[in-house]
Amino acid sequence: MSELASKAEKLDGADELAAKRTEFVLDEVVYLDGNSLGALPAAVPGRVEDVVRRQWGELRIRSWTEGGWWTAPERIGDLIAPLVGAAAGQIVVGDSTSVNVFKALVGAVRLARLADPGRDEIVVDATTFPTDGYIAESAARMTDCALRPVPPAQVPGALGERTAAVLLNHVDYRTGRLHDLPSLTAAVHAAGAYAVWDLCHSAGALPVDLDEHGVDLAVGCTYKYLNGGPGSPAYLYVRAGLQDRFDSPLPGWNSHVEPFGMRPDYQPAPGALRGRVGTPDILSMLALEAALEVWDGVPVDAVRAKSLALTDFFLECVEAYVPEGRVECLTPRAHAERGSQIALRCEDAGAVMTRLIERGVVGDFRHPDVLRFGFTPLYVGFADVERAARALAEVLGGTPGAGGA
Repeated sequence: MSELASKAEKLDGADELAAKRTEFVLDEVVYLDGNSLGALPAAVPGRVEDVVRRQWGELRIRSWTEGGWWTAPERIGDLIAPLVGAAAGQIVVGDSTSVNVFKALVGAVRLARLADPGRDEIVVDATTFPTDGYIAESAARMTDCALRPVPPAQVPGALGERTAAVLLNHVDYRTGRLHDLPSLTAAVHAAGAYAVWDLCHSAGALPVDLDEHGVDLAVGCTYKYLNGGPGSPAYLYVRAGLQDRFDSPLPGWNSHVEPFGMRPDYQPAPGALRGRVGTPDILSMLALEAALEVWDGVPVDAVRAKSLALTDFFLECVEAYVPEGRVECLTPRAHAERGSQIALRCEDAGAVMTRLIERGVVGDFRHPDVLRFGFTPLYVGFADVERAARALAEVLGGTPGAGGA
């Protein structure tokens, strides 16, 4: 056994989250793509079968009340809340991330204009995931705002009296860089604007602390580190102090104060319910609810500690095994600037990832030359990490255990 393999064995033996691995459906594959789609929690298939066979098949329409379908969006939102540092009653689950970005961003502009109608600029993360950029451009057109793409580090200097809303990613999807949510939120507030955060690559992997840092609005998906399944519904966070003024651009019957009144005029429901729109996707929503059971008793700080340990160990193994010059790490080394993935620049990244998958190591790549490895602390172990680095070295022509750079 190599020195690093022996170290992995010791680290796994001391891992306080190791038992969580048994709560997922896994095989011999090293799965490092949970930053795209989380593994299947073992409780989900049985819950989905019950929803389909008993609740839908037997209770039918009665399940909206007897099965708790009607209250699922806010009930499940309250399960997500502690994972992002939010008190209950501020998160509603439903719709896609893109739809929720639109609600949040237009809602933020409307909030800003309540105090200052002259605010006519939206600042967006210049490195954002493309959909966020598309939504921001559309929101700007619909609200008669100018759109300014700005790299996150330059946002404080770009803000002014015209800025209405700022849309930022907590973790860069491509590089895994963690942006400074507390200081950037404070800078946005100092400029009199509203902060909207995309948590897709951070929720379930590291502390977010929305309430503590006064974040105004936030959105996130649930199929990555929250393991909700393909296409599982996203969520919208609206800070409690803003809820009575939050004006959603997508009012629907589900967010009406009297949804079954079928009134022609719209009056919004109180609280986070204003973020609802239409009939929720019950099958995927209740699958998500079952998936979130794996978080019972899991402190987010413990998840973060293991995430950093896993990514540190992966970099150690890559440096030991992979030939010098074959990969370049794009993810910051500093813990305060790192999410829960490692991005490596590599020539022929697509072909390299294909060969890794053939060897039982699953990550992904982003065009043109980035290998991404996501580390989900609830089910990834240190032996997985060592095996992945060893496989990468083999694909790139190294000799694991012989030393590298």
